[in-house]
Amino acid sequence: MNSLFMLLQINVADSLNTTVTEAGEITLSFWELAIKGGWIMVPILFLSFVAVYIFFERYFAIKRASQTDINFMNKIKDYIHDDKIDSAMALCQSTNSPVARMIEKGLQRIGRPLNDINAAIETVGNLEITTLEKSLPMLATVSGAAPMIGFLGTVMGMIRAFYDMSNAGNNIDVGLLSNGIYTAMVTTVAGLMVGILAYLAYNILVAKVEKVIFQLEANTSEFMDLLNEPVE
Repeated sequence: MNSLFMLLQINVADSLNTTVTEAGEITLSFWELAIKGGWIMVPILFLSFVAVYIFFERYFAIKRASQTDINFMNKIKDYIHDDKIDSAMALCQSTNSPVARMIEKGLQRIGRPLNDINAAIETVGNLEITTLEKSLPMLATVSGAAPMIGFLGTVMGMIRAFYDMSNAGNNIDVGLLSNGIYTAMVTTVAGLMVGILAYLAYNILVAKVEKVIFQLEANTSEFMDLLNEPVE
């Protein structure tokens, strides 16, 4: 009976030791995992910083571009009806927005054919859209490049694991293969994480740019309708 009790105590102690060991493995920090990924984690980390910078820089730039005084076009309409073109020009120059710069170009062309005015406004609008989309191609590149670099790390890690295994001969040990497997798995996860987040960020910014484009088109149409109104 005593022997059975002692055996149970030994089994419980072994279980506790195993749990502690497993807990120690679970609490492996992010930075320790990143280090195990090897040097291939450096470009992935760099791409993550690039993606974060581009997202926040473009997000606030596009947000500023989309903020226009709701009474801006009403004031422009009143100035044109009162034949106060200079006042309308001054209002556009004091307003820092793509809509104001487009309307200013249209006001500068008043007196010319409407097609020329519309073409001038569209040219400025295309320049404004190009400015808003600045760095978005780089963000799209990050979303594709990061997973590819991660897969490169996977291949390199597996090559290392097989190389270590071939050198070990019959003395194959799991610990011997761990470095290569860590590199393979960690770089894959890191690359996919950066790629997915960059892809989501890119689509969020594209949606916001399209919203601004819709606003520009609506204001341009309103301005051209204003110029097409018959003179009383």
